[in-house]
Amino acid sequence: MALLADAVVEGLDPRDYDAARLQALAVALDAAREPPATDVTTFDASLSVNTLSYFRHVHAGRIDPRAIGFEMNAPPDDDDFAAILGAALAGHRIREAAAALPPPLALYRDLRGVLARYRSLAADPSIEPLPPPGATVHPGESYAGVAALHRLLVRVGDLPADSPPPVTSSAYGGALIDGVKHFQIRHGLRDDGVMGQETQAALGVPLSRRVRQIELALERLRWLPHLGLARLLVVNIPTFQLWGWDAMPADGAPTLGMKVIVGRALNTRTPVFVEEMPYIIFRPYWNVPPSIARQEIVPALQRDPEYLTRQDMEIVSGQGDDARVVALSGESLALVRQGALRVRQRPGPKNSLGLVKFVFPNDDNVYLHGTPALQLFGRSRRDFSHGCVRVEDPVALAAWVLKDQPDWTQERILEAMNANRPLRVDLQRPIQVILFYVTALVMPEDGTMRFAEDIYRHDVRLDRALARRPLSR
Repeated sequence: MALLADAVVEGLDPRDYDAARLQALAVALDAAREPPATDVTTFDASLSVNTLSYFRHVHAGRIDPRAIGFEMNAPPDDDDFAAILGAALAGHRIREAAAALPPPLALYRDLRGVLARYRSLAADPSIEPLPPPGATVHPGESYAGVAALHRLLVRVGDLPADSPPPVTSSAYGGALIDGVKHFQIRHGLRDDGVMGQETQAALGVPLSRRVRQIELALERLRWLPHLGLARLLVVNIPTFQLWGWDAMPADGAPTLGMKVIVGRALNTRTPVFVEEMPYIIFRPYWNVPPSIARQEIVPALQRDPEYLTRQDMEIVSGQGDDARVVALSGESLALVRQGALRVRQRPGPKNSLGLVKFVFPNDDNVYLHGTPALQLFGRSRRDFSHGCVRVEDPVALAAWVLKDQPDWTQERILEAMNANRPLRVDLQRPIQVILFYVTALVMPEDGTMRFAEDIYRHDVRLDRALARRPLSR
């Protein structure tokens, strides 16, 4: 019963496990001189059922991700929770059995540790609301919420605990600027120290909402498959970040990290799924998806027949790199619109995929690749693609992917990236790739607590799905 009452520690809801009612029943049974056998049996069965539910939830989540549109195609979970509970009861090891069930990930453990702190912050009456977002406040200008801002930044860790309060009650300056910059970094904002609309809005988000973001992130991390010791490549979409692990023990630090660009929030979102990367392609063609060819390429060609030449593109018939090139004409353009012919971009410096493509076959035809538009990595919000994930440093990623194949030196990688034709390289060991989505995360490289905007509104969907679940009775 104590375990179920403490479900909040894992970001779960004790009401899902009838914790309060079970406690009341236990008190009533204890108080009865000779409790009816049927009452004892009902209590025992209810306690067992709810404990089994807790075991399942803390291990794999409360929501089936596929029910709300996420293709988390993990291998079937063969855990026998009834057997686990039976062994725990026999050995008087309920707590120990439950402690072994959450994901054995540093990402999960660190976020669970932060949850208690943010619950405490959300209940702290000394943290006053800031003024509603208003005009942009630059360093040195007057700001009515200076004192409240200082207290908030100290409490959430963006200023040192011993940071002295501002000398004046209205001027925004001094250490407050550094604190706001640190806050901006942690919330995916431009770290210029200027309190614009976005920064003021992020500062004004109630800490109870940050608690909920952490709870939703823990739920999503419970969806991940058993990772074992396999090499792992992870992209977290809302923080626009990629990490690579050579293996995934509970305390493993990533051996690779870089910025990424993901699909546009409006209409070309990057999907969430788990797949394996079996090969990469140097100097790839970009085979333009039919939807892009119809909606973007064909209209561009109707306006400007030289568009294909300038973009180093061609119309082709058939599949594969040896597809036959077809001349541009009204007829071929109509066949492109129908999907009978396709458009591709030739390998080279103009190619939208850059000089290397990292392939993990999936129904959404999404992959990792380089890009010639490197200036976009300087943006704090980076949802610009058609759904694929553009990587900041494709050379470093290729070297990491091929590190088990020592003949692939960096010099050979660079040579392949600048060769005259595509080259496919099969990996000796496929790499597990996870594209996932959490808006609250303890960054694995430095331990910073990071919150991100819910750019695809997946948090909203998950929150609603959880609210629709019936409580235990």
